[in-house]
Amino acid sequence: MITVSAFAWVPDFAHGQVRDLRVRWALEEAGIPYRTRLLEQGDQDTPDYRAQQPFGQVPVLEENGETLFESGAIVLHIGERSEALLPTDKAARARATQWLIAALNSIEPFAMQVATIDIFAQGEEWARLRRPGAVEFLQRRLTGLSNALGDKPYLDGDSFTAGDLMMTTVLRIKEEISGEFPNLKAYVARCTARPAFQRALAAQIGDFRKAA
Repeated sequence: MITVSAFAWVPDFAHGQVRDLRVRWALEEAGIPYRTRLLEQGDQDTPDYRAQQPFGQVPVLEENGETLFESGAIVLHIGERSEALLPTDKAARARATQWLIAALNSIEPFAMQVATIDIFAQGEEWARLRRPGAVEFLQRRLTGLSNALGDKPYLDGDSFTAGDLMMTTVLRIKEEISGEFPNLKAYVARCTARPAFQRALAAQIGDFRKAA
């Protein structure tokens, strides 16, 4: 069975945001069972874990003695087993991969920049000066995404893919900003209403509660 590493505890603000959620969601969409390996404080720095994940992050996927890290790589790996995530049509599969990478490269760094300012630098003068520009840049990227989505249910039309899964998790990082765009707000609501997402989120929060 697949094992996914996750933290046993994170601060409340990170509940529902830690990146093992992406892998749990993908596995739920694909209908693949899994179990979690919960890391206590410091476990991520042990030599054994660093051999699997050089940066001490989660998640790591383990299966049949093989390991894989980075949530984007893992979601694509899972998608290879499931048309629920990656279509069999080559062009459609390429577009799904395109949107997954766009989420990680073109949106997430700028959402994380604002989130980092808001969470870790509140009250600091440099943060007060930097935040407006960071928000403006994120909004420009979200404008491009909003225009690309238009009135489609999902990024590539009528079918949910791994690209939507990744983009949704990225938009949730600063949902109050992405929510300024009505179609993106509706898009996130549509994707997170999926039963697979709800199961994945409940499982992550459940692990935090069990470890509390």
